[in-house]
Amino acid sequence: DIPQVNSKRSKENELIKSDQIKKRKKKKDYQPNYFLSIPITNKKITGGIKILQNAIIQQDERLAKAMVGDGSFHITLLVMQLLNEDEVNIGIDALLELKPSIEEILKGKHLVLPFQGIDTFGSQVGFVKLAEGEHIKPLLEIAEAAKRTFQEKGILAGENRSFKPHLTFMKLSKAPVLRKKGVKKIEPGLYEKFINHRFGEEMFYRIDLCSMLKEKRSDGYYHCESSVVIGEKDGGEPEDAELVRLSKRLVENAVLKAVQQYLEETQNKKQPGEGNAVKTEEADGNGSDNNRK
Repeated sequence: DIPQVNSKRSKENELIKSDQIKKRKKKKDYQPNYFLSIPITNKKITGGIKILQNAIIQQDERLAKAMVGDGSFHITLLVMQLLNEDEVNIGIDALLELKPSIEEILKGKHLVLPFQGIDTFGSQVGFVKLAEGEHIKPLLEIAEAAKRTFQEKGILAGENRSFKPHLTFMKLSKAPVLRKKGVKKIEPGLYEKFINHRFGEEMFYRIDLCSMLKEKRSDGYYHCESSVVIGEKDGGEPEDAELVRLSKRLVENAVLKAVQQYLEETQNKKQPGEGNAVKTEEADGNGSDNNRK
């Protein structure tokens, strides 16, 4: 009887060890290559970050290689591993299923994300902090819902460490050569003037499923497999197309003003009849411009 008991125990121990080895292998092989991104597009925020980056580079030009490029600013909501096209399609389905959960969390309200101050992860990654406030709770709930939705689809998603929303502007790992040059950490003095700076607010309105490895878009943003829009963006911030229209209108007005000034300066040199004709043309020109507006 005793040898039988020992053999059972040894088999149980072998099974336990086998499971532990499988878990370790699974964890070791887990290399995230996709992520859920909340894009940061408010030009006040991105412009402030560029000023911060330039201020740091002026103090140490070597750090230019560690800066996050234009168009790449975002908050990472969730990281995951998608190994093939089928898994990418499953990820897209999971993202679409996530949208109703987010809308239920927000209950029709806008989620505004304010950014203020600077911090680092182990002096290796520099980021703009998400300010404290009521917006933290729903954002954490959205991150948890995303993790749950993707894991239920069988996707390796999420990490053991807790979710800490942040906006990365530089990381030393982007330029390993810096360590050889003696740059081993981000010194606090580099960003001390921005330690409590208010960068602005971003209206949460979109989540993208992005690739970490595929070539970035021409505007610097990550390759995006799919997106979901949550509500609508605040109308207070003009879109790119509207900015183009406004710029075009300003240029047209400047040109018209210059032409009118030229005509006024030259009309004294012309005959009275010609001057009247010029005024008529000016009136017609102004009328057509008003019609265009």
